[in-house]
Amino acid sequence: MENKIISKQILDFLDDLNKNNNREWFSENKERFRKIETQVKGFYNFLLEKMKEQDDIEKLKIFRIYRDVRFSKDKSPYKSHFAGSMSRKGNHLRGGYYLQIKPKESFIAAGFWQPNKEDLFRIRKELELDASHFRTLIEEPGFKNIWGNLVGEEVKTAPKGFDKLDPNIDLIRKKAFVFVRNFTDKEVLADSFAEEVSSSFLRIRPYFDLMSDILTTDLNGESLLN
Repeated sequence: MENKIISKQILDFLDDLNKNNNREWFSENKERFRKIETQVKGFYNFLLEKMKEQDDIEKLKIFRIYRDVRFSKDKSPYKSHFAGSMSRKGNHLRGGYYLQIKPKESFIAAGFWQPNKEDLFRIRKELELDASHFRTLIEEPGFKNIWGNLVGEEVKTAPKGFDKLDPNIDLIRKKAFVFVRNFTDKEVLADSFAEEVSSSFLRIRPYFDLMSDILTTDLNGESLLN
């Protein structure tokens, strides 16, 4: 079942859960949770269909609300947010989409959060060779007004094998290549929220196209795909 909006009931439930993050409260509100979960899944599936109109999406993953606390100092049993991701189809289409719904902390993200070492090295070598196209794309006003600057971890000086004085070291030292757009609760509750999310994801596509080209070719531009 599709659901075109995020209702206030969803944010209210998450707010209550954040204040009562224990198994007793959750058990008492299990029926309420199931209704909210159905609404949330409906919204993510509605967004999935909108995304399929503009990109080849392989799958949607909606993350469970239950936390794995085995190796965490925070023993809260539940997440105080809903989240889902969409992956693109095939080896030739790189990049992924993410949406978190949380009172006062909702956001979308797109890009490459934890690239494997081979992909990370390939991106860095491309930026070392020539980062001009990359910079032009991410600095374009229409893009930057929506997505802002790259976010994510980076090494302090330079990765092994790269010159810390390289003119593109500010990009080369990054360990992730992700963009984030935050939303207020008012924006999340608006009837146009799904459209705003999907149009923002569409605006990230030139970045994905460039990165897909980089990650599927060698430094001579020869395809790495069979």
